[in-house]
Amino acid sequence: MTTYLVTGGCGFIGINLVRALTQRGEFVRILDNLSTGKKDDAKLPGIDLQIGDIRDLGAVTKACEGVDKVVHLAAHTRVVDSVENPQVNFEINAIGTVNVLRACRSASVKKMIFASTGGAILGEQEPPVHEGMVPRPVSPYGASKLAGEAYCSAFHGSYGLNTVMLRFSNVYGPYSYHKGSVVAQFFRDLMQKKPLVVYGDGLQTRDFLYVDDLVEAILLADSIDTPGEAFQIASGRETSIRGLCETIRKVIPGLKFDVRYELARKGEIQRNYASIEKARRMLGYTPKTKLDDGLKSTWQWFLSFLGEPLHNR
Repeated sequence: MTTYLVTGGCGFIGINLVRALTQRGEFVRILDNLSTGKKDDAKLPGIDLQIGDIRDLGAVTKACEGVDKVVHLAAHTRVVDSVENPQVNFEINAIGTVNVLRACRSASVKKMIFASTGGAILGEQEPPVHEGMVPRPVSPYGASKLAGEAYCSAFHGSYGLNTVMLRFSNVYGPYSYHKGSVVAQFFRDLMQKKPLVVYGDGLQTRDFLYVDDLVEAILLADSIDTPGEAFQIASGRETSIRGLCETIRKVIPGLKFDVRYELARKGEIQRNYASIEKARRMLGYTPKTKLDDGLKSTWQWFLSFLGEPLHNR
């Protein structure tokens, strides 16, 4: 049995990963400040929940005691919020990550997997984006994640800490009820009979990845030794926001909704999808879930979690 620490383990991606690890029979400790996640979601066998903030080095050091491996998911992830308050974003994503790295080093942790981001780090570049591109972040969020990657690389180079950086695309799926990402926001709006709000002309593109495929990528990165490497973890497919709206219409028959267009938001890139060739070659990573199937599954989870949408009442 391996002991894992998952920072942000009560959040959307965290709880999906924690469930996968416990199903494998691993012991999991969670460090979470419960700013978005729910304590009840972590009530599983083999879970040790410690409530704390990654900005608190003492809390992180305590959480790392006796841990074999760390998956660092805790973060401030809203691009728009980072533009409005870059200081908070920096403190959580940059200083918080340094705290996790320091605690990992002190506890002689065997591996630290860092949750980074693909599009926000690389900025407005011709897709598909890949690991060889020069980072050009256009938002404080992207800059803070790039700083986190740099410190992971530095702790590997200076102290021999085994760090791996995974650049997530736009992840969606069960337990995303609190997220501000586009699929989660659209589904919450649909549940409340609201129009879907698209910022800009809707031609902007994203790379949507179902959370089960992301969890599989994390488990592969855990099992294969690739110290100091960064990987794009995505579906490898480009989808416009308009296309996403039409796919939702197709996979949820009978559900009627309007789409409202508003001004584009600062800090967000126009086109983004990723090449996953490096992850495929070095990790054996191949995403399995088609967008149609993932959206159906996510919608069914929203129905079971939040009840029938107002359309049907």
